[in-house]
Amino acid sequence: MITLLQAADAAEVAVQMNEKSLWELFNSGGWLMWVLLLLGGVTIFIFVERFIAIRKASAFDINFMNRIRDHISEGKIKSAVDLCRKTDTPIARMVEKGLERLGRPMSDVQNAIENVANLEVSKLENGLPFLATIAGGAPMIGFLGTVLGMVQTFMDMSAAGGTVDLALLSGGMYVAMVTTVGGLIVGIPAYFGYNYLVARIEKLVFRLEANSIAFMDILNQPVQKQ
Repeated sequence: MITLLQAADAAEVAVQMNEKSLWELFNSGGWLMWVLLLLGGVTIFIFVERFIAIRKASAFDINFMNRIRDHISEGKIKSAVDLCRKTDTPIARMVEKGLERLGRPMSDVQNAIENVANLEVSKLENGLPFLATIAGGAPMIGFLGTVLGMVQTFMDMSAAGGTVDLALLSGGMYVAMVTTVGGLIVGIPAYFGYNYLVARIEKLVFRLEANSIAFMDILNQPVQKQ
């Protein structure tokens, strides 16, 4: 009979849980839910801001290197530099730095290009370490909330005389698990977002390397100075 009463109490608690709004669910998770909400907002901001920056940096005119080749072959170095400044992309800035080093040993030109490329990649990676930290840390914060909730549940049961109240136990576990769900909701998108942005940057790095090789090949061609 006692078991049936406990089951009925648990069922009543379950019905009440289903009737809770999202705001009530959020509040039931405690103060850690606010931390997760903040991390979720930071995740969205970093992803959107980096996505726009990487997309802008990835914009590339397929005829850019051909025009650079034409200017250099005709000895119009200033025109090539002006074209780089108008294009305003990592590849253009890399080529511009190489043009500014013309007349020096080819190794110096190559080093200048590589330094600019590394700087451009470093700028694109701003915020990504923090995004990776959120991806790993948010689920841990959620698990911490679950553990704290379970501790509080057992403390309440101990204060009630150690009686195993199924309704109290299930309700406490429900509240505790809310933080775990919140941590996963924040952590999973952060994880996939981080890997997506890293893949986009790696693709851009490959393009920078390819254009660096193409530019050095252009410099090794005969130049007709005017």
